[in-house]
Amino acid sequence: MPVLVMKFGGTSVATLDRIRRAAKRVGVEVAKGYDVIVIVSAMSGKTNELVGWVNETSPFYDAREYDAVVSSGENVTAGLMALTLQEMDIPARSWQGWQVPVKTTSSHSAARIEDIPPANIMNKFAEGMKVAVVAGFQGVSPEGRITTLGRGGSDTTAVAFAAAFDAERCDIYTDVDGVYTTDPRICDKARKLDRIAFEEMLELASLGAKVLQTRSVELAMRYKVKLRVLSSFEEQSDEAGTLVCDEEDIMESKVVAGVAYSRDEAKLTLLSVADRPGIAAAIFTALSEAKVNVDMIVQNISEEGRTDMTFSCPTDQVARAEKALAEAKSKEVLNFSEVVADTGVCKVSVVGIGMRSHTGVAAKMFRVLSQEAINIKVITTSEIKISVLIDRKYMELAVQALHDAFDLDKAA
Repeated sequence: MPVLVMKFGGTSVATLDRIRRAAKRVGVEVAKGYDVIVIVSAMSGKTNELVGWVNETSPFYDAREYDAVVSSGENVTAGLMALTLQEMDIPARSWQGWQVPVKTTSSHSAARIEDIPPANIMNKFAEGMKVAVVAGFQGVSPEGRITTLGRGGSDTTAVAFAAAFDAERCDIYTDVDGVYTTDPRICDKARKLDRIAFEEMLELASLGAKVLQTRSVELAMRYKVKLRVLSSFEEQSDEAGTLVCDEEDIMESKVVAGVAYSRDEAKLTLLSVADRPGIAAAIFTALSEAKVNVDMIVQNISEEGRTDMTFSCPTDQVARAEKALAEAKSKEVLNFSEVVADTGVCKVSVVGIGMRSHTGVAAKMFRVLSQEAINIKVITTSEIKISVLIDRKYMELAVQALHDAFDLDKAA
């Protein structure tokens, strides 16, 4: 039988009624002749509750026990889903990560999947099981301990299973009905996309769009797994949702596919840095060791042997960055006058594979922002995206203006 992977997020399994609704969707696919692997998240809010209990019990916790506790939310959902399917006379059983097994690295709370041998589940399919309900977000280390994959890890689990089992498709059920040209909460003209290329989705996910976890899109692109993003709360058709696929599977696409934003950004500038070989390495090694996630980087022209270095990072990592840079300065690893932090900025980006073959996108973007009197603080580009840092108070205006300027409310 062909294999289909279906993943249900926390909001889709938040209550027993929602689990029953999800189970009915699974039943529809079984009736079509599929063997189905269902990946489930913990019920909405449960993971946060479990993390809170761990922190309250042991502020300096053992990461291995943290994973043992936090992974239990998915186990509960998997068992309840299997029971619900059995009540519908569908042969199903639940699987925890170690039972499959989902083999991962030993990096607790941030493990990466290394292998998913299909034999155990395929043998059960051969014996008549129709649905394998797998607890997402978890695996087993080489030492035999439970591991977790980090936030959003159930998306990654689903794509990895689709790759390992050569699934026909991987359906991601969530609380939105697909991928939009931008956030509909900010722009009421946002349009649901029927299809989007892997590269575009990866950029949008990394730039702030929260529909899919970045690692899951990376995996899908590497193994050519067709992803479909669907709502678990709406009636479905074969054409429902958004298909994330190869660029070659899209007949026509607009130059710009979408506008993304990241609200909680900060801009840090090191003033009067000694301009010498290795200075950039010294700055960003210190930040890397402090686990600061650096994004946009700009170095000014050098004058009299000194320069300014600007970079962006998440707002909640500013204090960590300032501490790391101060320590590097005190150890005479770095030589600069001061660090200036601006925590009132945001990042707005336009993304589209059409940029490869069309000119003028940057000029149009900058002209639109200029017409709205929005000052650009930092610019970075790649082959298919342009990102700018601007004052956060202008974020919604910038998103709406760019969405209009590139006619994203209209199909290609």
